[in-house]
Amino acid sequence: MKMTGKIKTLFVFAIAMMFASNVQAQETKTATNYDQGFRLGFGANAGYSTNDPYKLALGADVRGQYDLSKRYSLTLTTGYTNLFVSKADTFPGQTEGKDLGIIPAKAGFKAFVWNDQFYLMGEAGAAFAVSNIDNTREKTSLLLSPSIGYATKYIDISLNYTHYNHFDRLNNNGSVGKGVGQVGVRLAYGFKL
Repeated sequence: MKMTGKIKTLFVFAIAMMFASNVQAQETKTATNYDQGFRLGFGANAGYSTNDPYKLALGADVRGQYDLSKRYSLTLTTGYTNLFVSKADTFPGQTEGKDLGIIPAKAGFKAFVWNDQFYLMGEAGAAFAVSNIDNTREKTSLLLSPSIGYATKYIDISLNYTHYNHFDRLNNNGSVGKGVGQVGVRLAYGFKL
């Protein structure tokens, strides 16, 4: 490794250590007067697929959340999402378009970044296709989903993007590709357990 590479690595390490000690100091202050605990939320999702042949996306979910501190939480989410297609949109070999039903199973990390109500969240997991599957199509996909949201004691609303890495889509030239995206809004009711 060249000397400049070693210096850069050392510099990045030093900044990371300063950030980590700063976070630890702040976390210690807030954690002393905040009760850790579990929350449960029930949500409805609506959105639009960014890839053909899918159009509208509707779903519902259940999210368990464990608050590590006032600012940081871990989440587990599952539910059902349906990606709708018009009857005219088809994959090669199909006579009519078929909706794609998905059951997601994902884990996430939520960080409140402003006023203990606005948050950023990232989730990753698996998506299991339960409809519009045949022997030529993937039945399970990697799922990645960043979101930004606003939460109160009972209400949680967020804007999210979900990407299903292994599900089929139609490319602009009519060929079949991999990767389906979805932009959506989630409105949920949650409470402490």
